[in-house]
Amino acid sequence: MSDFKRLMRQLSISCLLLVTMTLLVSIRDATACTRAVYFGKDGQIVTGRSMDWVEDMQTNLWAFPRGMKRDGGLGKGSLEWTSQYGSIVASVYEGGTADGMNEKGFVANLLYLAESEYPAADDKRPGVSITAWAQYLLDNFATVDEAVAEIKKDTFRVVPVVAPNGANGTVHLAISDSTGDSAIFEYVKGKLVIHHSKEYQVMTNSPTYDKQIAINEYWKDFDGAVMLPGTVRAADRFARASYYINACQQSANPREAVAATFSVMRNVSVPRGIRKKDAPNVSSTIWLTVANQKSRVYYFQDTNSPGALWVKLDKIDFKENTGVRKLTLVGKPDTTGDQTANFENSEPFKFLAPAEE
Repeated sequence: MSDFKRLMRQLSISCLLLVTMTLLVSIRDATACTRAVYFGKDGQIVTGRSMDWVEDMQTNLWAFPRGMKRDGGLGKGSLEWTSQYGSIVASVYEGGTADGMNEKGFVANLLYLAESEYPAADDKRPGVSITAWAQYLLDNFATVDEAVAEIKKDTFRVVPVVAPNGANGTVHLAISDSTGDSAIFEYVKGKLVIHHSKEYQVMTNSPTYDKQIAINEYWKDFDGAVMLPGTVRAADRFARASYYINACQQSANPREAVAATFSVMRNVSVPRGIRKKDAPNVSSTIWLTVANQKSRVYYFQDTNSPGALWVKLDKIDFKENTGVRKLTLVGKPDTTGDQTANFENSEPFKFLAPAEE
């Protein structure tokens, strides 16, 4: 390498580090969830996500049938609908759907976004609590195209809640389908913003998604194997997930596709016990999910567990009036393997809502 090329490379690296550090300062309070979509061969589409939080969220898995009468969880003035598709979901605080896949291979992942600003409280449109937002998508849509076409109409408002531990419930929502299509929904300054493209494989937390894309474009100019950033910050996780989800083996084998996706999600996970004193929302990974959207198998792993469990959606009866079923995981960290047959009849949880609603 010539002296000139070496100097230019050093200058480029210095500029990159300066830009990255500047961006990281602006997102120092981001929590640490990550979502990525794997494009395997022969239509193997797999979506993985990590859930990172300051405490145990008392997560259980639920099987919801078609034909459920639903509302946005806000009482009077809530949006109302009837579920068109059955789904398997992971709940948080026994009061919200944070993650899941429906019987058509449509996946919804709810991630924290500190910058979220929702419509004003005096907005007269029907409302949906953020704890019901992902469930609304899972209940009603088979493809990302369908979901985006409806959400673009902006006919309802999303209402934030405060988590039981007092943390502000501000989130953005990622969806993907069995074709690999993706969309990101955010509320910025009270307005709905939609990013829709198959190229939007990865999402983390702060900053807003337009800035996440800009950060990733900068990293693309460098050799990822040498230059990938290694911290738990959102921008660094975005860069690593974007590189590895495409650099890992792109397989037609469902076992390999799921294993590859799990390996990427572990790479962007935060070790247990990590918590930043100056950034209280940078927290340990408490669980991971991986959804095989071709085979329609939903995998879940508590990081306090020795292994993963899975649920085969094609083996679950989602017909109307089959009832809500629950797989209790709280207090059962050794639950692993195929749990499809182990759901038990249950009343559905109630969506958390703001006190004033």
